[in-house]
Amino acid sequence: MKLDVRKLAAEFFGTLVLVVIAVGVATESFGFKLFGLSYSAGVAATALAFGLVLAALAYAIGPISGAHVNPAVTLGFIAAGRMKLVEGVAYIVAQLAGAIAGAYLLYAMMDTSPFYSKSVVGLGADGYGTASHLRVSQGGAFLIEVVLTTVFVMVVLFATHKAAIQGAAGVAIGFGLVVVHLIGIPLTGTSVNPARSLGPALVVGGTALSQVWLFLIAPLVGGLIAAILHWLLTDNSEDVTVDVTVVTVDT
Repeated sequence: MKLDVRKLAAEFFGTLVLVVIAVGVATESFGFKLFGLSYSAGVAATALAFGLVLAALAYAIGPISGAHVNPAVTLGFIAAGRMKLVEGVAYIVAQLAGAIAGAYLLYAMMDTSPFYSKSVVGLGADGYGTASHLRVSQGGAFLIEVVLTTVFVMVVLFATHKAAIQGAAGVAIGFGLVVVHLIGIPLTGTSVNPARSLGPALVVGGTALSQVWLFLIAPLVGGLIAAILHWLLTDNSEDVTVDVTVVTVDT
């Protein structure tokens, strides 16, 4: 099949924007500790940043590519039979490239501050053990990421199903990303998106890079489980994605 370069460019750009804006807020909140006396304020700000930028992308580039901007979401669409494998793989490559470019762009922006130190402030990377605010174990982090990604990708699949309320998908998906971040940030930092995790880990290196494998694999497992659950719970006889002008996305 012939790949649509516009769709791949939209996925690249969308993932870049997600990383620059949302991971940027995470870096400011937790790296620079701008949450003041309340850690929860940083959690809320970061969760809203991820959800709001995703909702904006859903309506901005949704008409072009569906705005997945997340390999776990794309894998969910492939597994649900709503996307061809070749196109899905191309989407994932574009998303990973966009996340890496976005992470290096964000680093260049943060590095203009005299208060920024990559080794101290970091770049909003995910982690477990000592890299987790609540010191969750490796196994716990894997379980958490699988569960949260399953929930998020299910929201995406159901919100873009033929029976969904048309025009509301972008809002539903944005809120979905907010809620998984609200519970997940203190635990793992919240990935639910392999591209979002890979970019910052490559920039920061060290512990973030050594642990990034978990945040690449666990969300993909969650995406597959979400596709299975979606297939079991819906009528797939005429399953189609609703008009992309009002729908799909990611984390």
